[in-house]
Amino acid sequence: MNGWNRLHPLSPAVRAGRALIAIGFIFLPTLVTGGNSNFDIAWHGVALVSLIALGFVSWLVTRWRIDGNDLRIETGLLRRSSMRYPLSQVQAIDTVRPGIARMLGLSELRLRMGGTGGAARLAYLPALQADELRARLLALSQGAHEHTPEAPDRELVRVPPRRVVASLALSGPAVVLVVYLIAFAAWDSVDGRAARTVAAAMLPILLADVIALWRRFNRSYNATVAEAPEGLRVRSGLVETTAETIPRGRVQAVQMVEPLLWRPFGWCRLEVDVAGRVHDRNEAGRGKRRLRTLLPVGTRSDAAELLGLLVPGAPAPERRPPRRASWKSPLLYRHLSFAFDERYAIATGGRLARVASWVPLTKVQSLRLIEGPVQRRLGLATVYIDTAGRSFGAAFRDLDGGDSRVALDRLTDLARAARRR
Repeated sequence: MNGWNRLHPLSPAVRAGRALIAIGFIFLPTLVTGGNSNFDIAWHGVALVSLIALGFVSWLVTRWRIDGNDLRIETGLLRRSSMRYPLSQVQAIDTVRPGIARMLGLSELRLRMGGTGGAARLAYLPALQADELRARLLALSQGAHEHTPEAPDRELVRVPPRRVVASLALSGPAVVLVVYLIAFAAWDSVDGRAARTVAAAMLPILLADVIALWRRFNRSYNATVAEAPEGLRVRSGLVETTAETIPRGRVQAVQMVEPLLWRPFGWCRLEVDVAGRVHDRNEAGRGKRRLRTLLPVGTRSDAAELLGLLVPGAPAPERRPPRRASWKSPLLYRHLSFAFDERYAIATGGRLARVASWVPLTKVQSLRLIEGPVQRRLGLATVYIDTAGRSFGAAFRDLDGGDSRVALDRLTDLARAARRR
């Protein structure tokens, strides 16, 4: 592996898998019915051959190697690109196996770098080679010998599939589908033609709900969280499996969400905001994903165990805004509370779902005090705590105006002291 290496020859087939399947669905009716003309068959054939040829060219001009303590990736035909990734800046190395890649015995490696430099991707490698390369790169990134074996992890939480199914049945998209089916059945008994017309118009929305439910199920299936020397390892997936590492030092904020329909069962969702950027092919067109679901659906005891590792010794949110804040937000007020000490700030809120956010003061990037027009009338203000993650932070909402300024000054001093320590 010391010289230049290529990706697996079947990598183009995996990357173009969705396009090939789409073309297959288009081409299938032509094969079954015989097509309208030979031109249709030739057109589909040209499109298929062109797609395969482009993928082959991309594979042919891409190569990688380990050069000392750097990973080098070169690609490009007309415009050659040579990228060098210092292994000392690697935050974590994740393994991703889409469904087509699993069938072919391939895996993708994603190296998450410090800062906002994005990620290095090796897509795709044979599964065994990917595992061996991951261990080698991790050892080099930690300054150890490249053949140092990877330390074993300790499993902390495993989410049963039946709990995932039950949680999805109690989620927003599922509720929308149930309400629609009930309304359609009632309307169809009265005016079947009008009901079918509305059903056709609503079909894209319903399909989007079904796809959202499937993606959440696929991402959450058999989810496990384990403790490793470099952080927390999260594995999950049914068709597409992922194994990623969340370094504790890169966690900017932690958030626990308790949806309304989950609360009778004592379930919650735990999410983390991580610094740095990761390109996610499933999030194309939506920017770069930062927020990660650490625990898709767990019990409060599961969440407490993980919070003990992520924000150990964090204070309980016992301070509440003044009673007059209920005039501004009657539904939100009953969930508002906050607290902070020398290491952490925590705030709770949410109207229907309960949301609790923890922010290590060492990660605070800025503090803001905001007074809206209604807040000024009531003598209230909100203190916002921003981090480098920017997906979420913490907000002390609707504090007394004088208390908010005291809290802002105190948090500024504590954050400055925490960063010096």
